[in-house]
Amino acid sequence: MTASPAFEFASLAEIASSVRSGQLSARAFLAQSLGAIRELEGDLHCFNEITTDKAMADADEVDRMVRSGLDPGPLAGVPVALKDNLCTAGIPTTCSSKILEGWLPPYDATVVSRLRAAGAVLVGKTNLDEFAMGSSTENSAFGPTRNPWDTGRVPGGSSGGSAAAVAAGIVPLSFGSDTGGSIRQPAALCGIVGVKPTYGVVSRYGLIAFASSLDQIGPFATTVADAALGLEVVAGHDPMDSTSLARPAPSLLASLTEGVSGLRIGLVEDFLVDGSECVDAVVAAGEALAAAGAKVDMVTIPELLLGLPAYYVIAPAEASSNLSRYDGVRYGLRVDGPDTETMNARTRGEGFGPEVKRRIMMGTYALSAGYYDAYYGQAQKARTLVIRAFEAAYRNFDVLLTPTTPSVAFPFGSKVDDPIEMYMCDLCSIPSSLAGHPAASVPFALSSEGLPVGVQVLAPALGEAVMMRVAASLEAGASREARGPVRP
Repeated sequence: MTASPAFEFASLAEIASSVRSGQLSARAFLAQSLGAIRELEGDLHCFNEITTDKAMADADEVDRMVRSGLDPGPLAGVPVALKDNLCTAGIPTTCSSKILEGWLPPYDATVVSRLRAAGAVLVGKTNLDEFAMGSSTENSAFGPTRNPWDTGRVPGGSSGGSAAAVAAGIVPLSFGSDTGGSIRQPAALCGIVGVKPTYGVVSRYGLIAFASSLDQIGPFATTVADAALGLEVVAGHDPMDSTSLARPAPSLLASLTEGVSGLRIGLVEDFLVDGSECVDAVVAAGEALAAAGAKVDMVTIPELLLGLPAYYVIAPAEASSNLSRYDGVRYGLRVDGPDTETMNARTRGEGFGPEVKRRIMMGTYALSAGYYDAYYGQAQKARTLVIRAFEAAYRNFDVLLTPTTPSVAFPFGSKVDDPIEMYMCDLCSIPSSLAGHPAASVPFALSSEGLPVGVQVLAPALGEAVMMRVAASLEAGASREARGPVRP
C-alpha cells in the first residue's frame, strides 16, 4: 500500500514570499498541512503530538505581523514538524518513550526558538525510535511510523516520523537528530533530502541527549535548496550550548548554483563492493558529476570500516551515562516500590523498551572497571583512526560519495530479531558522525522495486557549502521519480 498526499507544497522561499506579500495567509498553508494530517496520519503515524491550537495561534500571529507591515522572517508561514526529542515549552516531549510520556518541558530548544523567530508554524512532534536508538522507527513505545512509498516498509530511523511527514507532503520542512545516521538514513529510505551538519554548527540546547559527542540536529526537505534554507535558519552560535561553535550560520543558498566544475570528488571504494542497487546509484552519481565538470576518482579508506564497531561501543557508553537521569525521582514516570532502589529498578524496567535497555547494558559494561580500556578506550582509538583517515582523504578530495544505506527500505519485522543486522543499516553513515563532519543524503534513483535510493555526500568539517553545491548538482541529475512527496 502507498499513501497518497493531499497536496504538494511550493518551495519554502515561495511559501514565505506569498505569506509576506499577503498573497496567501499562514492560516491557509496550515490548513493544508492539517488536512494532510487528517488524510494520512491514520496510515502513516508520523506524529506523537499534533499541536493544532498552538499552530493556529502562531499562524494568526504571522498573518497579524504581515497586516501590520512587519516581516515575520524567512520561513513566514511555513508548516514545520519537529522530532519528539526537541524540547517544546508546555508541549509534551516524550522521545517516544513511556518513561517521559506526558512530560511538559519548561523551555524551548534553541532550534525551536529560532524556527519560531523565523516565522515558521510548528504543527506537531514526530515519532522516533525510543530515545533515538534505532534504524527503523519500530522501537517507538507508541507504535511504528510507516513509509509513504510502501506502508508495509519502514521509513528508517531514528527520525522516521520527521522523514515520512515530509515525504508524504504533510509538511515541507521537518527537523530530526542524527547520532549515527538518524537523519540521512530515513531521508534515503523516504526519497527526500536530509542533512547532518558539522558538530557544533547547530545548537544542541534542548535536544534530549542520546550520545552527547555525536548528536546533531538537521533538516529534512524535498529539495536541496529547502534543506539549505532550513539549516541556515537554525544554525549559528548559541551560548547555551558549550559545544556550539563561535561562528555565524553558514551561507548556503548563495552557492547552490555554482556547480561542481573543477571539484575533486572521491567515490569511497570500501562501501562499493556488494554490487547492490545502492552501489549502482553511487557509481551513476559519480558519472553525473563528472559530466558536470567535476574530477571523479575512486578512493580507498579502509579505516572507515572501523566506524561501526567503534560507534556501537561509544554511543551506548554515552547513552548509559545520559539516561541515568531517568530514575523516577526528578521527572517522568515513577513506579513505586518499598525502597528507592526497588522504585528505581521498577521505573526503568517498565519505562524503557528493549532496545534502550540493550544499549544501556552494553554501555554500562563498556565503562565498567576492568573493561573500560579494553572496550571504550579502544573504541576511542578507532575513532581517532577514522578522523585521521578522513583528514588524509580530504587533502586530495573536496567531497566524498558513498551509499547512504546498504539497502532500500525493508519490510517491517525483517530485522528486529537480529540487532547486528539492524545496526548494519548505519554502516555508511557512522564515520562522518564519529568525525563530527557534515554529510547529506540526496535521493538519486529508484530501485527495481520502485523504492528511492539515496546517495550520501560527505565533506570535511565546516564544508557545508561545497557539500550542498554537490548535492544540488546531484539533485539536478537525479531521477525525478525518486524524490518525495510521494505521488499516487
